[in-house]
Amino acid sequence: QVQLVESGGGLVQAGGSLTLSCTASEGTIKDYTMAWFRQAPGKEREFVAHIGWTNTAIDYSDAVRGRFTISRDNAKMTVSLQMNSLKPEDTATYYCARGRYGRGRFANLYDGWGQGTQVIVSS
Repeated sequence: QVQLVESGGGLVQAGGSLTLSCTASEGTIKDYTMAWFRQAPGKEREFVAHIGWTNTAIDYSDAVRGRFTISRDNAKMTVSLQMNSLKPEDTATYYCARGRYGRGRFANLYDGWGQGTQVIVSS
């Protein structure tokens, strides 16, 4: 069992940057792939990025590749998402999750969903 807590969201103008953070308030993320997903109002949750335990196996969705960077600090048990060149279409609630059942782009592979952190990008 793991409980994840996301932070760092906010309101930013298009072209700006934000860094999201994720930490485990309960349980562990050791040895697990970690991922970020997002869900915009009225839309399904979508994959953003994932990263393996050894900082390999990094993947991004086409929508964010080249603008977002996922990283992790295993000593601190945190996962971050650096978001640059933000666009209004990046507006969503962002969630981190633990790859309980493997690694990939499907939300059902992951657990530990927290409350998320809201990102609003104004045009």
